[in-house]
Amino acid sequence: MTENKTWMCLICGWIYDEAAGASEHGIAPGTPWEQVPMNWTCPECGARKEDFEMVQI
Repeated sequence: MTENKTWMCLICGWIYDEAAGASEHGIAPGTPWEQVPMNWTCPECGARKEDFEMVQI
């Protein structure tokens, strides 16, 4: 089993947690960051996927 990671938007600080997903934004729980679509944007500020960085919480 792989460890779930968290990714933070560098623009606004919104956190994407792979374990929780973002079901209210179309991403199912357990979805790894690599499987999040490239055209997905931050639900808080609209930043692009490349504006996120992996962080440890």
